[in-house]
Amino acid sequence: MSIIKPIITHFTDDDLYKFTMCCAVIDNYPRTQVKYRFNDRDNTIYPAGFAEELEKQIVFLEDLRITDEEIAFMQKRCSFIPDWFYSFLKGFRYSRDWVKVAQDEDGHLSVEFEGCWSNTILLEVKVLSIISELYYIMTGESTTLDYEVYYNRSWEKARRMIQGNCVFSDFGTRRRASFEAQDTVVRAMKECNDSLKGPGRFIGTSNVYFAMKYDLTPVGTMAHELICAIAGMYGPQMSNHIAMHTWSKTYRGALGTFLYDTYGWRIFSLNFSEDYANMFKGLRVDSGDNYEQLDAIVAKYRSLNINPATKQIVFSNGLNVDEALKIRGYAEGKCIPSFGIGTHFTNDFPGVKPRNIVIKLLAVKITESWPFYCETCKLSEDKGKYTGDRKVVERFMEALHLI
Repeated sequence: MSIIKPIITHFTDDDLYKFTMCCAVIDNYPRTQVKYRFNDRDNTIYPAGFAEELEKQIVFLEDLRITDEEIAFMQKRCSFIPDWFYSFLKGFRYSRDWVKVAQDEDGHLSVEFEGCWSNTILLEVKVLSIISELYYIMTGESTTLDYEVYYNRSWEKARRMIQGNCVFSDFGTRRRASFEAQDTVVRAMKECNDSLKGPGRFIGTSNVYFAMKYDLTPVGTMAHELICAIAGMYGPQMSNHIAMHTWSKTYRGALGTFLYDTYGWRIFSLNFSEDYANMFKGLRVDSGDNYEQLDAIVAKYRSLNINPATKQIVFSNGLNVDEALKIRGYAEGKCIPSFGIGTHFTNDFPGVKPRNIVIKLLAVKITESWPFYCETCKLSEDKGKYTGDRKVVERFMEALHLI
């Protein structure tokens, strides 16, 4: 089977956090080089010829150009991004040379990335969404997806969230069943929100293109990648502190939701001083027990004489509607809760198993002139989500006094 047409056809069919991080990287680390690696946590056997089809899709990316319409939308809705960044995007071109794809005789997929950080940073979400959709095309599962039924199911999910007083957004680009699946979800939730009018609300989507198409707010700030890279260059003990300083230098108080769990709550808490706790409007919970994490966050704010009820906490740790509603009840009066939901929104078809896939940073060097890379890893609040080579993980755990 040969897939002729490109899966990604819009430059901004991507998550906002990739653009905001790219901007911060250019502003602070313009010469930094990185390596990433794809990881299929389920050790999936991919169809024969998958690697070749994926390579074709990556070549298709070279034809993408950001449009004037896309730039105008981002300038209007993302005023925190400096204008110089759009000049960069106008001249940006993807390159197949940054990616190496292979498939072994058993069908396991290997994808590796290497290049200047400001270039390769824009590959992650696009490649993951390609892999996810391509898998369903090549297995034939894409023919079973009923989008009319899916619209109704998505509308009902939105209804429950809105009537349950949840503020929420779509975070589902990376592992969506298809472009059409995410389009269906965003359209359904937008129309549900417009018809119900509260008490909760659907505030937008991480996907910039769909935000533009449906006149929504693009949602997102940063990913673990930023802290991981800094940890590789300077060490994990102060990586959160340096990342907060870097972010505030570029955005000057805007985009103030910090993703804290790259190396766990304990080391972040030691880095989270009163000045940054006041500067950032809130934190994002992406691993661990949601209730325990919230309690720890509340206690930390109180220890700094900050009222936690004035701070936004974004929950995004593999949520579904039921769990979001439970967290909403628990968080009542403790903080300003909001929810970013991904796979449960964009890949929740009966009988179709979502891809459990990630692309993670492996190594970094400050400039291209360095003769060696410094390895890095991620240690979240969930040990099952640790990523990186085992020896690197152990070294970082020892540095952070986790072993």
